[in-house]
Amino acid sequence: MIAAFRRRWQQERFLPSWLGLLVNPFWHARRGLHAGLAEFFPSLSGRVLDVGCGRKPYRALVPAAEYIGADINSEVTRRLGVADVIYEGSRLPFDDGGFDGVLCSQVLEHSFEPDAFVREIHRVLRPGGTLVLATPFAWDEHEQPYDFGRYSSFGLKALLERNGFEVVAQRKTCADFRAITQLWSGFLYKITRSRYRLLNAISQVLLIAPVNLMGGVLALILPRNDDLYLDNLVLARRSEGLNGGGAHPSKRMTPQEL
Repeated sequence: MIAAFRRRWQQERFLPSWLGLLVNPFWHARRGLHAGLAEFFPSLSGRVLDVGCGRKPYRALVPAAEYIGADINSEVTRRLGVADVIYEGSRLPFDDGGFDGVLCSQVLEHSFEPDAFVREIHRVLRPGGTLVLATPFAWDEHEQPYDFGRYSSFGLKALLERNGFEVVAQRKTCADFRAITQLWSGFLYKITRSRYRLLNAISQVLLIAPVNLMGGVLALILPRNDDLYLDNLVLARRSEGLNGGGAHPSKRMTPQEL
């Protein structure tokens, strides 16, 4: 019973259902991220590396023949015991061109040297290999003091292209009123969080859940705003060299063209 509850709790943290509205203060962010990544996951096949894997929340959704999770050497990583490989956070401990695909979700913002980080991903991918990357745009500081950057859609594309990737597709999550209410929910979560689980649960149900619900309703009524959103998602292909550049601007490519 306890094990089943814990599994469901972890599911509601990363892949929340409607039940998550009552228990997850980041309900819109997680659902938007999951929906966006799910579009790109079919492009990851063969031998896939999850960089900054954490709990591997998306493992079951990636059609990989072999799935390897790597994370930095930290107390949290060691306590979780989920990563297949623990490394020191600079050079990925894998051979050149050893992977067909790389997943990197909500990690790039924690790299103080993003160009070097992206070049490492480029190195371990085979030529033509696939990268699925997600990183926040409108979000508060988190995992302090290891939170170093935010990227616009244009900045992220430029970062990838100058380090040997061809951007195939880009998506923005929650580019509507959900972005506003998610930031509001995150604010309420941080100022009301305490060491008492019961009080946290009460504040979630009474304060945060109604805000999340309002965001969902107003997102259906009000128009989108593609300039304000929560996360950037990118599907990219490894070019032959570090200066491979992107697709011709007149050609719009889709994930199915991989």
